[in-house]
Amino acid sequence: MKLVMYNNYQLGLYQDDQVYNLSESLTEINAPTPQDMINAVIADFEGTYRARIKEIAGKVQPIPMDQVHLRPPLPRPGKIVAMAANYFENGALSEPKPLNGFLKSPESVIGEGETVVLPAAHQAAVFHHEAELGVVIGKTAANVSEKDAYDHIFGYVNFNDVSARGLHPTSFLWMKSHDTFGPMGPYLVTADEIADAQNLQVRLWVNGEIRQDYNTSDMGHKIPKMIEWLTSILQLDPGDLIASGTNHQGLGPIQNGDVMEMEIAGLGKITVNVSDELNREWHRGLDSDMADWVAGRSAEPPAWAKR
Repeated sequence: MKLVMYNNYQLGLYQDDQVYNLSESLTEINAPTPQDMINAVIADFEGTYRARIKEIAGKVQPIPMDQVHLRPPLPRPGKIVAMAANYFENGALSEPKPLNGFLKSPESVIGEGETVVLPAAHQAAVFHHEAELGVVIGKTAANVSEKDAYDHIFGYVNFNDVSARGLHPTSFLWMKSHDTFGPMGPYLVTADEIADAQNLQVRLWVNGEIRQDYNTSDMGHKIPKMIEWLTSILQLDPGDLIASGTNHQGLGPIQNGDVMEMEIAGLGKITVNVSDELNREWHRGLDSDMADWVAGRSAEPPAWAKR
């Protein structure tokens, strides 16, 4: 199934370019926020809501997609946990880098058609896109073993881990957690629709030009290992998001007026805009210094890393 949030954060089912309102199947859920609503559905999806959603979708009149305003399918996840440097960089690295990650602000999330705002208050050296596979937790996960990891996954979503470079030598907070730095969507796809999450093509375009184009098979620490490691540190709950890292080959600057499109096979395509009131400019195209540094082809870090 493909679940969406739309208009006034109503929960819907996306199917055949139409949306089915699911409100009638959720009447008993006491949800103060839209995220509470989707969390409740995720937590009891197999026991209650999968069958109920199928039933209600056969009764309600669908709405054409061009008549709805899509919202992020997880409007404000309880936790966004992101993996750092988690790819072999198209085989450039012979072994994965040490496990590493960080928490990204849930307030960073935006959805289809919204705008990434490059902060004027902080003079970053450059801003980058980072197309990533988002893994959505389906049930409480603490000290989960690799062999049980997939049992704790509800589904998958496109996620763009927008990043500001050069604000601080080590702070992921300054780099990753600005408001609007987490485009997500257009819908949340249940795990049963994805045959192999470790073999998905990830693509991102800026102004129609392809930037990132890589496969999740290049992931250094695979999804089960990520979940085992993360849940040895903190408990993950239904509706939490793991951003599984990006392949840095293909990263490039984003700037005022840009349009970013991101698509992972089976997960749809999300389009967002970029705005910068300072109208700062960087080179167009790929950031080869960044790509070479992460891949180990150059010992010299990019200029922003020396600030």
